[in-house]
Amino acid sequence: MTNTHGQVGPAVDVPVDADVLRAGINGPGHLSRRLFQAHGRLWQDKLDDKLTGPQFTVLGVLCLEGPMDQRTLGEHARLDKSTTTPLLERLQQRELLDITKGETDKRRKILTITEKGRSMVAETAPLAVEVGESMLAPLSEAEREQLLRLLRKVC
Repeated sequence: MTNTHGQVGPAVDVPVDADVLRAGINGPGHLSRRLFQAHGRLWQDKLDDKLTGPQFTVLGVLCLEGPMDQRTLGEHARLDKSTTTPLLERLQQRELLDITKGETDKRRKILTITEKGRSMVAETAPLAVEVGESMLAPLSEAEREQLLRLLRKVC
């Protein structure tokens, strides 16, 4: 059976309505996925051979805040434990951070950025800024500020 658009479709004609559009291609889920994909492409072009986005965030937090335990880092970087643990292991293997046991609680992992890690942050931060600038290029300064404010609010 053909639908109202002359395409083969379900046996029952269902009109496209505002809810379908709001939930589909114009919905927040679809648009945020497209935004994430666009950011991923730009990041890959500029930084993929150096750091992933989450790796940059982790090193940046440690660079700005200093040594901290894994739970605190996860809170600062907004990463869950299942994401953070393998990410930290990869950064440790690359000698970008050190992982030591807590003095009083040996189960606690203390994370410290290394000098090599600080150098990597210094090298990649301008590239990360370029990615953000490219993402926001179609917007005016006021629109950029508004978008970032709204994204922080939603997140």
